[in-house]
Amino acid sequence: MEDLALNTMFGGAYAGRRVLVTGHTGFKGSWLCLWLVTLGAKVTGLALEPDTAPAHWSLLDLNEVNDLRVDLRDGPSVHRALAQIQPEIVFHLAAQPLVRRSYREPLLTFDTNVMGLMHLLEAVRSTRSVQAVVNATTDKVYLEQVTDGGYREDHPLGGHDPYSTSKACAELLSDCYRKSFFAETGPLLSTARAGNVIGGGDWSEDRLVPDIVRAASSKQILRIRNPDAVRPWQHVLEPLSGYLRLGQLLLAGKQVEGPWNFGPTPDATMSVGTLAAQMQAQWAGLQVEPQPGDHPYEAKTLQLDCSKAQRELGWRAIWNAEDTLGHTIEWYRAYYERNELLSTANLHSYTHAARAARLDWTV
Repeated sequence: MEDLALNTMFGGAYAGRRVLVTGHTGFKGSWLCLWLVTLGAKVTGLALEPDTAPAHWSLLDLNEVNDLRVDLRDGPSVHRALAQIQPEIVFHLAAQPLVRRSYREPLLTFDTNVMGLMHLLEAVRSTRSVQAVVNATTDKVYLEQVTDGGYREDHPLGGHDPYSTSKACAELLSDCYRKSFFAETGPLLSTARAGNVIGGGDWSEDRLVPDIVRAASSKQILRIRNPDAVRPWQHVLEPLSGYLRLGQLLLAGKQVEGPWNFGPTPDATMSVGTLAAQMQAQWAGLQVEPQPGDHPYEAKTLQLDCSKAQRELGWRAIWNAEDTLGHTIEWYRAYYERNELLSTANLHSYTHAARAARLDWTV
């Protein structure tokens, strides 16, 4: 039986819409495709092969999605793909998203995250069907500084590592195209800043929760770097609800262009060590200890001020830290212990919680 809480979210804005998701084979992209399919969208994904095994995208087996293998660094192929798809809205999630890899491969990182975006925006310019673009960047785009209550969208952009800097460049590039090429005839374009996303189905390298999962499933000791670093941890469905809310309003012609922060509830901003300890308490046998030695620089504290999204989009995080960690651990334990996939069940739980909180964004 169909779930009305799922089908009626976002006011039916995506039912029958031609939607392009770049990076659909990645962690966030695969979850977004699952959600869009339940909303009745006609989804096309544009990405490389999944870069992990297992991969959430492969496990979902979403035959409803038109699955294209295109490298964003190949401009002519991107143009041909958009001409074929004729999307009405683009969610741009494709990226080289790993900080430590960006130190090892800075050229690849900038080529993918900056030039790849430029190829996409150039293709959008010549595709008249596109009405809206949501470009997912990161909470790491901000110039590191002490803030009162977290980074706001009007704080200066910056970057220390290649990944953060490439995403700050992506913000500037988006703003350039919005002002230089899209101001009069569209499409409407927004950027979405979120980070430290967790949830089932992430097996990326050098990320805390996947590292914890690998250690727990193999009964090995996990050695964590930078245990005192503070991050805004959030379940993957939280920022995706923000992306979908942005897209809903952009498709309706609302003036919500520009940057938006999407962060967790206040109790979910915690140190790396605290998160590891809380997961350790819920997963018997997990052993965690600090990893000595020098590590590539990462920001000490990241915290977002999401008051703009709450005020102007009617958006806020729904799941607290306990909910986020509980659903994440439940997903991985079901996969490893019972070979069961809880992605759709997680989506149902989240959307019912949204409706109970009067946050189903039907208007």
